[in-house]
Amino acid sequence: MPRSRRTLKQEYGMGRNPIEAILGAVVLLVAAFFLVFAYTTSGLLPVEGYPIRAVFAKVGGLQAGADVRVSGIKVGTVTAQVLDPVTFEAVVHMVIKLDVSLPRDTVATIASEGLLGGKYVRLEPGRAVERLAAGEGVAKTKDFKSLEEMVSEIIFLATQDHDETR
Repeated sequence: MPRSRRTLKQEYGMGRNPIEAILGAVVLLVAAFFLVFAYTTSGLLPVEGYPIRAVFAKVGGLQAGADVRVSGIKVGTVTAQVLDPVTFEAVVHMVIKLDVSLPRDTVATIASEGLLGGKYVRLEPGRAVERLAAGEGVAKTKDFKSLEEMVSEIIFLATQDHDETR
């Protein structure tokens, strides 16, 4: 059965209304503005600064791109993680903002944002006068402890105290 020769305008009611085209363009511009605004304010932009590194026995799910924080404030970004082929320890490479000058006795810890949150590197600055230079490593680190490890330590301590009181 041959189909009648109707135009798209007649069949679907699609006209070339200029108001619809302008409204569509405005919607696309607002969506593009929102995406640019969300990207620039979300902290996803890479931090420009000087590189440092820290060596950990385990990193517990830390990812490249994770935050590096001092007192809860983002001061850098994790750029890479590699395994030291000799010691089999995790070497975490980070970039720290140029306006943040860390003391040489800074301690690096891998922390969690919560039970289900992501991991980040927490830096606890010391009191040394000398500062870390670009490419140097943080000498003092504390390894990541998973929730299971912390619960087992609490259970061990609770049962140990109970056994000593007898």
